[in-house]
Amino acid sequence: MSVFPRPPLGPDATAAAFPLGGIGTGNVSVGARGDLRDWELGNRPAKGTRLPFSFFAIRSAFAGREPVTKVLEGPLTGPHEGDQGYDAGRLAGLPRLASSAMRGEYPLLHIDFADPEVGVDVTLTAFTPLVPLDADASGVPGAVLRYTVRNPTAEPVEVTIAGSLANQVGISGWNVFHFPEYAGNPRNTWFAEPGLCGIAFANDLDADDLRHGTVALATTDPAVTAKPQWLSGFWQDGVQVFWDELRSTGRLSAEGEFSLDAPPYPEWFTKLRVGSLAIAHPLAPGESRDFSFLLTWHFPNRPRAWQGNINLDNANAGEVVRNHYATRFADAVAVARHLVTHGPALEESTRAFHRALFGSTLPAEVVDAVSATLVAVRSTTCFRLADGRFAAWEGSFDHRGSCEGTCTHVWNYAQTVAYLFPELERDARRTEFLHETRPDGRMNFRANSVFGNPAWDFHPAVDGQLGAVVRLHREWRFSGDDALVRDCWPGAKRALDYAFAKWDGDGDGVLDSEQHNTYDIEFFGPNSLANSMFLAALHAGAALADRVGEPDTAARWRAAARTCRDRVDELLFNGEYYDQRLDDVDARRYQYGTGCLSDQVFGQALAHLGGLGYVLPEAHVRSAVAAIHRHNFRRELTSHQSVQRTYALGGETGLVLCSWPRGGRPRIPFVYSDEVWTGIEYQVASHLVYEGLVEEALELVRAVRARHDGHRRNPWNEAECGNHYARSMASWGVLVALTGADYHAPTGSLSFTPRVDGDLPFTTGTGWGVLRLSDAGAEVEVLGGELVLNLLRVHHPRHGPLATGPVRLAPGQPLALTTPDHDRLEVHR
Repeated sequence: MSVFPRPPLGPDATAAAFPLGGIGTGNVSVGARGDLRDWELGNRPAKGTRLPFSFFAIRSAFAGREPVTKVLEGPLTGPHEGDQGYDAGRLAGLPRLASSAMRGEYPLLHIDFADPEVGVDVTLTAFTPLVPLDADASGVPGAVLRYTVRNPTAEPVEVTIAGSLANQVGISGWNVFHFPEYAGNPRNTWFAEPGLCGIAFANDLDADDLRHGTVALATTDPAVTAKPQWLSGFWQDGVQVFWDELRSTGRLSAEGEFSLDAPPYPEWFTKLRVGSLAIAHPLAPGESRDFSFLLTWHFPNRPRAWQGNINLDNANAGEVVRNHYATRFADAVAVARHLVTHGPALEESTRAFHRALFGSTLPAEVVDAVSATLVAVRSTTCFRLADGRFAAWEGSFDHRGSCEGTCTHVWNYAQTVAYLFPELERDARRTEFLHETRPDGRMNFRANSVFGNPAWDFHPAVDGQLGAVVRLHREWRFSGDDALVRDCWPGAKRALDYAFAKWDGDGDGVLDSEQHNTYDIEFFGPNSLANSMFLAALHAGAALADRVGEPDTAARWRAAARTCRDRVDELLFNGEYYDQRLDDVDARRYQYGTGCLSDQVFGQALAHLGGLGYVLPEAHVRSAVAAIHRHNFRRELTSHQSVQRTYALGGETGLVLCSWPRGGRPRIPFVYSDEVWTGIEYQVASHLVYEGLVEEALELVRAVRARHDGHRRNPWNEAECGNHYARSMASWGVLVALTGADYHAPTGSLSFTPRVDGDLPFTTGTGWGVLRLSDAGAEVEVLGGELVLNLLRVHHPRHGPLATGPVRLAPGQPLALTTPDHDRLEVHR
């Protein structure tokens, strides 16, 4: 099993790919060798896509020695095979550095390179700004790539770092030589202005073409030379001229006209446009210097439709809509300009977040999990439209979106966005309750309204619909946004009341009718997954009803919760865990009966995260969650038998979705029952922490992250039905449970009941920072935003409850809590 903190990854970690890019912008990834891969900038996934001739190179020249020039990547480790060996665009025949060591601590990437022939030490630092609670600052379509070179010798050396990039604007396909084909005519243009220069990559496509866009490779370094466009030709003419010039001089020069002196060649071969920048500096003995590049992009248009794998009505698919970032930036050069102007502040906030997370005393495997899965919100899974509307797929297939519509029953699990970028989750609740909840209370669990397209006509999802009510309560609690509640209340009330009419067939207060759910099938009869969600929604709904001034509704739902709680416990608790009660488990396909379902009390986990307390009897909940770990966690899967999709296998460790420790497995159990999903592993881990089973929780988290070791799977991509799957963001719930952070904006209270000691990161709706526990007491420091609190309480593991308030905290104003206060009452509910 992997060691945590994760050790550096060498060039043989071929699965590792660290994505760069902001929320709703697309990505380019950096592999463990330092190679650029997975170019996903044009509003659609593109896993495996490599742009030819797109790479960085280094030249070092010591006096009296032959200069050494190499591709600035670790060695190619194979397999060395393909239909052309390595195609020409990969430049596998050029020398590379002897070694590379990747240290990915999202959002910061570091790769250390070493090569005795080059004679200098090189480290790549790459990132896209990430600022908690600021989706715009975290939604920049670009990245910083900074190569730090140190001269460890006693001799001076001149170093050149050159970056080359193929124009990708207008790519319409790929030919048999693995070169792009283009619609329109790509063009590269040199630009220079005070403090910024570089190459702008564009195309003459119409502004409303889906492929229209711009890319820029830029720098603020004045010691730059450029070849804005390589020599065009059918063969490798351009790269030959570029490489020879770089090797011989360490500088680049512009080519003249780009005519061909040979018979006409196919258009697709002569449209390729590659450009390069080279930064050169002398380094004295012992000196270090940064060679910084900005890679930015701007692809403003996406289809006005999902166009995924679900049969939604995409009536407006022929039209285009604009990305939110396109309303902020005119083109890729404007993005680069923004990074120059605001870059220092954005980088400091990014590094502050990194320090808060990776400098914390949270278990290293938890830090690894929450940082790595954070990628999902900044992957092709998520996007924002021009008006700021947030929408998402469930995940991203290699070349198209997976399961569209910000699916409610999948996004139930995701906690990361709610705690780091809560404005996006508030927007999603408005979509669900204002536009996707019908007059009778039925909610469309895949939102088509974001594009103004007709509603999807399918079964309502019991877990998704009721979970949306719980998440509305979460968003209100975290933000204090009463306007959100007022706007969403009519739809939320209809959605919750719909459960009584639709899913409670016999009127006894327990849901038992046809219940579509996250397993893409229908459960029948009483089961605790649906009913724990119902109970959480009733408690959340009652709190919201109180807020909007409907005490009768609140009282009705609380009475229903009492009835449901008692009846569910009587019907479904088997003495160890909760199951599904059916007269004949094989009367219908896809049930689980006496099985131990990993999601059996998912509603209770959401209730804990939402400050709603226990919705089922505490002792039985703890027994059920312990049983999930006991029966469903496999410390090795060698003998596990599954004919379904496979996310864990062999000697690996993981939590299966269901087991049948008491026998009674259906002839055809529910779809996915034998699979291992990271999102459910994380939600169970969160719940284990709340029930005091911390080591069991950490064992689950370690299992997930050990499987994603860079060799077998990408550490920054937890797949389910698609890459960067939204459910994986359940991981942030483990952090919340361990820190015991509980923020209640309407009353201005923040409390901590930490289950680990030391320095712990936290977020609220208005500010984020670190809680520090010590023998002297506790200290709270805000690192971004601000906190205005009526009550701040820390349940110190050694001193007991410490409290103060009212307080106003801004960055740079840490507050110490040293005096026990046993008299103050929390006001969290």
